[in-house]
Parts: sequence; structure tokens; C-alpha cells
Amino acid sequence: MDINPENTKIIACATVIEELLPLMPPGMQAVGLEYGLHMNPDDLKKTLQQEIDAAASKIENIILGYGLCSMAVVGLKANGCTLIVPRVDDCIGLFLGSNEHYKQQHKMEPGTYYLSKGWIEVGGTPFDEHRQMIERHGEKKAKRMMDLMFKDYKRLVLIITGQEDMSKYRKYTKEQADRYNLRYEEITGSNALIKRMLEGNLNGDFVVVPPGGTIKYTDFKLGES
Repeated sequence: MDINPENTKIIACATVIEELLPLMPPGMQAVGLEYGLHMNPDDLKKTLQQEIDAAASKIENIILGYGLCSMAVVGLKANGCTLIVPRVDDCIGLFLGSNEHYKQQHKMEPGTYYLSKGWIEVGGTPFDEHRQMIERHGEKKAKRMMDLMFKDYKRLVLIITGQEDMSKYRKYTKEQADRYNLRYEEITGSNALIKRMLEGNLNGDFVVVPPGGTIKYTDFKLGES
């Protein structure tokens, strides 16, 4: 698909925009939406549709830096534009380079919680929420709530994306792993899917919705048995 950067806009989660910006071609626009919108998928859907509709009259292609994301993208309408969405369950698949890699990791280690530079930077982790829980409920109750949240998790993985210094993100993740009795590991991510998305090299790993179309759940499940 031929993508003209000057006629294309990215609408992405704040955790994803960090990975997109260094790879964007000149002239391409981008907006990052707050991570907290994920807490209510209906709010995220509403905000995404508003952003799409506001840009569609001036832009030919809109790239969504999201995955299925708790069904938040299902039902979004391509009003006057072409919508492009990576065919992943959430941004973990995007950071790992494919939904298939994500599924392989889940099969090997289902009790895994993932962190990335973007999540840590925006404070979008349950470990950051723990401090707020302490303020609201007290330390003992906050600890019980966190223990319940992580009772099925054994591993805390830092996805290494990009070539920048990751020392402070390693430190943060290792501290949380020790605090919550999780095994710390690192996985080297891949920006291959992001690069292809920005270049228009889409084939089967992306949902492409023409003007007037609507994103459907089945768009994300093509080829699955």
C-alpha cells in the first residue's frame, strides 16, 4: 500500500508513541492518547472515534497504534479515511514484532507480566498504582490487593525495544520483580511490525479498513482455526 507521509496521521497510545516517533518519516503527523483510557474500553473507543473523525477531512490514512485492546477498536468507523491497525491483541505483540511471538511466549510462560520503556515512562503499571492504593486504603490492604492481582504471575519481563540506554528501566523492573517475588527476565523486542506499518508494507499482519468501512472483531482473527 502506498502511504504518503504528509497525508497520514498516527493516533497511538502513550506507551506506543515512544517507539513510533523515532521511526516516523518526515511530514507524518502523530498524536498520543493517555494510557489511562485503557481502564474503560468504551471511553477509549469514543475518544478514538472522535480523533478519527476530526482528522479524516484532512488526512487520507490514519494509523492506529493500538491492537484489539479489550475490543476498544471494534466498531470504529473509517469515516472519510482509510484505517490501518496492526493485527495484534495488544501492544505487547507490537513490541515483540508479531502476535505469533506473543502467543509463543504466552504458551511457554502464561504467568508473565510485561513492561516496556513506554509503560514505565507514562507510569502505566500496577506497580505505580500500588502507591496510590497505599494512599487510599493503607499499606496492609494495598499489599493484599497487589498479592491478589499477581497471584497467578511468576515472571516479570522487560521488553528491550530500541538501542537507547535501558539501565533505569532495568533497575525499575528488577526492583518490582524482587518486591513482588517474580522472576526477572528480558526479551529483545522488534520494531519490524512498526516499521512495516509506517512504510505501508502491510500484507496479512494488519487490518486495513477502506473509507466507509468498520473495524470488525473477525478482522483480527483471519486464518485462525
